[in-house]
Amino acid sequence: MRKVIVLGAFAAALGFIGGAGAAEVEVKMLNKGTDGVMVFEPAFVKINPGDTVKFIAADKGHNVESIETMMPEGGGAFAGKMNEDLAITFDKAGVYGYKCKPHYGMGMVGMVVVGEPMNADQAKAVAHPGKAKQAFGSLFDKLAATKTAAK
Repeated sequence: MRKVIVLGAFAAALGFIGGAGAAEVEVKMLNKGTDGVMVFEPAFVKINPGDTVKFIAADKGHNVESIETMMPEGGGAFAGKMNEDLAITFDKAGVYGYKCKPHYGMGMVGMVVVGEPMNADQAKAVAHPGKAKQAFGSLFDKLAATKTAAK
């Protein structure tokens, strides 16, 4: 019996240590932010595989959901409910585009870049309605700036 308890404690400690390196980043869903109205703040997040992004419903009337054509192959789709926080752990490297469904055409979109953005060209080719097209243009400019800075 004592061996089982010790092994269980050891396994639990290993699990705790293994998750200690993962980070959590918060992204707020806002009616008004530093970049205008109907925004995610920050709209551009660069993280490592295994990190978590917690989307905070700071203002009412918003949700967050992935854009299926803007994620790496094997990346998991996600969709939060209106007015609810949602935490997503990203394990697969690549570019993930996301939107607030009711405010997509108003440009309420964002991007999570996990590790190496191997699907960036495919994600950049996706068409978007209204102001979302401009917003993603700016987000891809930020991605390009992070690539340049890394060289």
